Amino acid sequence: MNSSTSTNEIQDRIRAVLRRTIGDPVDGLPPDTDLATALGDRYDSLTALECIVAIESAFGIEVDFVAQDVRYWFATIDRMTTFVRDQLEDRASLGSAG
Repeated sequence: MNSSTSTNEIQDRIRAVLRRTIGDPVDGLPPDTDLATALGDRYDSLTALECIVAIESAFGIEVDFVAQDVRYWFATIDRMTTFVRDQLEDRASLGSAG
């Protein structure tokens, strides 16, 4: 699997999840935009939590709120994409090692 293609696919799926949770304003945002700054009250702590749970469900991953800095990783679409890609790669390598 081509990593740039999979990264683009992950980002597209994240945008779709965010669109369901936040709405259309997500579509026009550059991937490196801080969501809390760009969306203001539309991306408060409760909405961020809803987005994290939705992303967990969409990708079959689990976010560790203690060990992982969710405020960092879920601040931009780029960071979310990197986080999800890394989680999927870790799961794939652990699955193939076992």
